[in-house]
Amino acid sequence: MLRLPALVLLTLAIAFGGGTWSAARMLKATSGFGSIDLGAWSAYPNLQTSAADPFARAHRAGDGRILLGRAEGLVFTARTDEDGFLLSGRCAYEISGATPPARFWTLRIADAGGAPVQSPPSYPDSLNSWTTLRRTDGTFSIRVNAAPEPGNWIRLDTSSAVTFVLTMVDTPTAASASMVDLDMPKISRIGCRDA
Repeated sequence: MLRLPALVLLTLAIAFGGGTWSAARMLKATSGFGSIDLGAWSAYPNLQTSAADPFARAHRAGDGRILLGRAEGLVFTARTDEDGFLLSGRCAYEISGATPPARFWTLRIADAGGAPVQSPPSYPDSLNSWTTLRRTDGTFSIRVNAAPEPGNWIRLDTSSAVTFVLTMVDTPTAASASMVDLDMPKISRIGCRDA
């Protein structure tokens, strides 16, 4: 007598639970459509605008972070190096080249979920356009690894996958229609520990 209602309740619980889980998983899997890929770097220029797709709006609402508007700046992320290998906290990298024009930019390391990877006190966990040493032609070279190095260096010593986040503030790049022509810094893997 109670078998049929119990089966109906079980079916509804599985359907609603599975639907909620799959929707939450898909929203965390992407920032929406309309990404611009420049080498290893990708950005979503419409993420904070009214032109954002429904998935990007839902992702933005669930994320709880304040994003830069298109006129304020642009955030580029890299999850792979130039050869297509996933970035790992057990590897050493060199980020070299130049950034598109911007009044100010920062480069930091984040974990797979987007949270900043913290370094111990007195070790740098980010660099910016004011503190980065440059060559005479305006290019730079930043080493990212666990061992301290002279020049531009960011400490990276974790066992998980990481993401490089390049935030450009007050840049004409954000309003540019031809972003595919921009030169972005190259990410080269130098070597990995335990490999």
